[in-house]
Amino acid sequence: MIRLNIHEAKTHLSRYLDELAKGEIIILCKRNIPIAEIRPIHPQRKDHRPIGLARGEFEVTPAFFEPLPDEILASFNGNDI
Repeated sequence: MIRLNIHEAKTHLSRYLDELAKGEIIILCKRNIPIAEIRPIHPQRKDHRPIGLARGEFEVTPAFFEPLPDEILASFNGNDI
């Protein structure tokens, strides 16, 4: 974990990009008090995720498609019955 004051980060952030790419975390400080983190972003998948990975693990019953009860619908609208 790298700790940097804001001034150091503003002037030399490009120096730390390789460390971020390796998985390092940078803690930004204001007058040596931590205020934020900079974390690396993991690369996006290049292949498509297959559809149906959870097939057979659960069942959607016909009750799922029935209308919601009035008291639940009222809660969504911010109303009390």
